[in-house]
Amino acid sequence: MHPRPPVVTILGHVDHGKTTLLDYIRKSHITEKEIGGITQRIGAYEIDTKIKGYPNSKITFIDTPGHEAFAKLRSRGANIADIALLLIDGKDGVMAQTIESIYHIKNAKIPYIVVINKIDLLEAQPEKIKNELIKYDVLVEEKGGKIPCVLLSAKTGQGITDLLETILLLASEKNLTFDEKAKPEVYLIETKKEKRGVVVSAIIKNGHLKVGDIFFEGEKPKKIKAMFNDLGKFIKEVYPSTPFTFLGYESLPEVGTLLPLTPQASQKKEEEKASKKTIDKILLFKPQEEKKLFLVLKADSFGSLEAIENALAKIENCEVVLKGVGDITRSDIFLAKIVKGIVIGFAVNVTEDAKTLAKQEKVIIKTYQIIYELLEELKEVSEILKEKEQKEKSVKGEAKILATFIIEGEKVYGVSVIKGKINLGDPVEVYRNEKLLGKTKLVSLKIRAKRVLEVKKGEEAGMIFSPPLDITIGDVVKSIL
Repeated sequence: MHPRPPVVTILGHVDHGKTTLLDYIRKSHITEKEIGGITQRIGAYEIDTKIKGYPNSKITFIDTPGHEAFAKLRSRGANIADIALLLIDGKDGVMAQTIESIYHIKNAKIPYIVVINKIDLLEAQPEKIKNELIKYDVLVEEKGGKIPCVLLSAKTGQGITDLLETILLLASEKNLTFDEKAKPEVYLIETKKEKRGVVVSAIIKNGHLKVGDIFFEGEKPKKIKAMFNDLGKFIKEVYPSTPFTFLGYESLPEVGTLLPLTPQASQKKEEEKASKKTIDKILLFKPQEEKKLFLVLKADSFGSLEAIENALAKIENCEVVLKGVGDITRSDIFLAKIVKGIVIGFAVNVTEDAKTLAKQEKVIIKTYQIIYELLEELKEVSEILKEKEQKEKSVKGEAKILATFIIEGEKVYGVSVIKGKINLGDPVEVYRNEKLLGKTKLVSLKIRAKRVLEVKKGEEAGMIFSPPLDITIGDVVKSIL
């Protein structure tokens, strides 16, 4: 195993100084001769801090459009960033997108550093910001927590070295390593079409990749035709955590996915609809293993937001993971996708981009103009979730109908037990497409013509039920305690 540089992303409110910070770090840690190539940078770049005493002195920064791109990568399972920087303007303090960024970082479960920028301004109030962050369960070290906090000025460069050293310290604690002999783990972070073809920006996290290596576009094998580093220079191979671009795709691949090393069967996306009156229960149940409805809540004012949140606190199985004032946007959809929840809006609009993205990512958006309608519908969903959870606790075993036979004038069902166990004499419920077909009782149970009292997960058996139901292949039988 070899040490690798940390991959770092910066999140925060717009205009809080991310671009200035990245520009200062890049220009101060890359030679003047190389700066000309930076105009072709690829959404990520690597710097050498020259700081000694750590396993690695290099850092890779992902230069993406803030939390939205970060959330998009996370929603597709891309564990690209090792460390996040929560950037806050020392004058403006905690704002809407700051709060949103906190949710995204915590959901990613990666270490992060609070970075308070613009401390060169007289109006900067870092202590006030540290205290304000406590409300969002962000406790920096000076306030008794474990989260590092760095004060800096991206304009003058004050505190930049402290930030870089703090990043290297966190990286050393994480013990970031890679296995050179492992299969390449390559994340696609940006794509674009140029005259030379489809150009894909990527970061490698494990193994190594070289020109000529095979990957797959759908089911077709392709070759890495050429690779370039973050300065646009041709390279023959890359190692973690190197950012690079490569040629080889014929069409634009999906951002946030891994470079496929095996054939990928094409999948047609099926659109799922939400009912006009009631949230589609199937869509809610499938992703909710915890039987909890996660909400991204947007309202037209702080007053409305507070009133709705207080009312929602009394509804079981509902949890607000993000709240905010303003229209429903793309970033709300990304967060809902990550937590497998839905977006609720009160007296707000949904941007066209958000509508399109919600359709693509299969995220439900529900908007209301009357608070009691919002609460009534969520109460209804809460009750259904509670009933389903209680019912699943009482299910002892499940079996799927594989075949039907007529033996000595009786209808026998060949089944495979897919969950738990089922005993002779159990009361059972029969489901078709997740809907209850009817209730009956297991009166005969055999394995290879031998009578048995019990069948368990993984076993196949023949069953007879009384009273008879119109059971067919594909139905599911559930034994109820």
